[in-house]
Amino acid sequence: MFQGEFLIKIAITGKGGVGKTTFSGTLARMLARDGYEVLAIDADPDMNLASSLGVETPPRPLAEYKDLIQERAGEEGGAFIYNPKVDDIAGKYGVIGPDGVRMLVMGTVDRGGSGCMCPASAFLRALLRHLMLRDKSAVILDMEAGIEHLGRGTTRGMDLMIVVVEPGARSLETAERIKKLSSEIGVTNLFAVINKGGSEKVIEMLDKLGIPVLGEIPFDTQLMHADLEKQAPIEVGGEAVEAIGKIKEKLTVIVEEIRAEKAKEKKEKEKEKKK
Repeated sequence: MFQGEFLIKIAITGKGGVGKTTFSGTLARMLARDGYEVLAIDADPDMNLASSLGVETPPRPLAEYKDLIQERAGEEGGAFIYNPKVDDIAGKYGVIGPDGVRMLVMGTVDRGGSGCMCPASAFLRALLRHLMLRDKSAVILDMEAGIEHLGRGTTRGMDLMIVVVEPGARSLETAERIKKLSSEIGVTNLFAVINKGGSEKVIEMLDKLGIPVLGEIPFDTQLMHADLEKQAPIEVGGEAVEAIGKIKEKLTVIVEEIRAEKAKEKKEKEKEKKK
């Protein structure tokens, strides 16, 4: 069912507790309302994206399908399969939530030394590489907190990455490490969103890091009300959701520029083949 040529892949990352999941879920719903076919992937071990999307019954985490992962990405000749088959995963193991957003949950391994995430990480990498949606489509990847996923190269091949930061030294230090590692794995379009009220100092420091700021999200008690009522933030509204809407508008312009560049590259490749 996922067919198309121009798929935009957006990774949302940042330090734990900065609000990246709230941003991810709300952005996914807004893009879907704009006519995008959206696939939202929860790759955070805390697995809270469903509540932000308004999905009442999230799908079973893919990491729990151990036989599936072993079959598709397990060891073959002493090494993990680098390109497992994944083209049927979204349809078989995802659920469709409000506004038509399709959701997948990656999940994680059990605690207490039960094994590594190597096969599951290879599985996610392949899923992101081979996903094909219809023409106007986007993948929103809600990443785990910190930078471990960048070290594993899970987000290699993403079209753009958004780091959510909050006023604070640790959050900015994480952004700095993400800037360094993202460039090393080929993610050149890195942007920042400031949550919980920004400041000129934070913008100044992000500017020094070379990370453009898409916008600021104010502290908003409506988000707490949404959480207590078990509602998606977009259903409750408020200043924070309005701010995300403005960020989405800026992001849409960037996304269309990336899609245009992809179309140009495709035409050039076709010309080369005809020569």
